[in-house]
Amino acid sequence: MTKILPQDDSKERVATTSVPSAKSAASKFDATLSRDISTSPEEQRRRLDAIACGFHDDESGARSFLSDHSPKVRSAALGALARIKAATPNDVAAAIHDPSPIVRRAACELATSLTFGNFLELINDEDSQVVEACAFALGELNVVHSTRELIEVAVSHDDPLCREAAVAALGVIGDERARVPLIAALSDLPQIRRRALIALSNFEGDDVDSAMTTLLTDRDWQVRQAAEDLLGVNAEERS
Repeated sequence: MTKILPQDDSKERVATTSVPSAKSAASKFDATLSRDISTSPEEQRRRLDAIACGFHDDESGARSFLSDHSPKVRSAALGALARIKAATPNDVAAAIHDPSPIVRRAACELATSLTFGNFLELINDEDSQVVEACAFALGELNVVHSTRELIEVAVSHDDPLCREAAVAALGVIGDERARVPLIAALSDLPQIRRRALIALSNFEGDDVDSAMTTLLTDRDWQVRQAAEDLLGVNAEERS
């Protein structure tokens, strides 16, 4: 009689558990992540039509989608107008005050093409992804008068991604008021410590050098590496 051995499915189990989740594989600025992911074929068609307007210099077509009931389609329409440089201050203001965080976030991501937008209005948005994108926009546009609000996000926001984005923006802006908060950020999570190191490279002073030097012995190797690179110290010199 032939003996039937139990099937070994360990390889299958390993393969299944090693596949990264959609969230971990997503782009940092994926506005559709974790919200309203499902898209009907009709909604997807309208979204693609709106995007196409940006490649065919079709301003009127893009504008026809600005009032679509789908936030994904409205975001695509705003992107199309930005691409053909046809977006107006009223278009941007409407996006900033849009009821959907998807559209508000998209407006921030397009900030370098929509430089006349008052993106600072979104720094205290109820949606953390919008706050993160807003901080990015303020840094990209070098909005100096946003320093106070960015400092508040950098030191007290619950979401680490928001704190990291605010730290990065403060480094780009380079306002002296950010010196102490950025030094304080060197005690935050590893990714924020690395970002704070880079931000502080735009500042000068013994306090900055001393604070950055302490991270040469940081428990996170990537933080140590960043400190070595910025301070011009190699591993042998550090040891």
